[in-house]
Amino acid sequence: MSGEEAAVAVESPAPLGEALDLMAALQLVLRKSLAHGGLIRGLHEGAKVIEKHTAQLCVLADDCNQPDYVKLVKGLCADHGVGLLTIPSAKTLGEWAGLCKIDSEGKARKVVGCSCVVVQDYGEESEGLNVVQQHVKSH
Repeated sequence: MSGEEAAVAVESPAPLGEALDLMAALQLVLRKSLAHGGLIRGLHEGAKVIEKHTAQLCVLADDCNQPDYVKLVKGLCADHGVGLLTIPSAKTLGEWAGLCKIDSEGKARKVVGCSCVVVQDYGEESEGLNVVQQHVKSH
């Protein structure tokens, strides 16, 4: 019941602009993790971290066109009890994971797609982290 109550509490203040939706919260968590050196990018390194039981969260892109890749990541996460989130675009995930150049105006340029990102260390506590953890627990 607490997961349902938390979801309602997160959704109701959204029009006021104070609460984060899941994608904005995930972006915040990935940026903080990247800043603290706890973000692992790519299948090979991500699989190693998941198998060592040090992974806390895995993010997979929906538009990955390799069915074996998706099957492997989902299987590893299920076997080792790692939370799995999916986002629609690999380019978006690549941008959030820092695989891009930032121009003088602050816009991302030369974004490289990334199909799998594993969070090994969240860095610091934040509202976005709470939103992501509640979503992972409820699903």
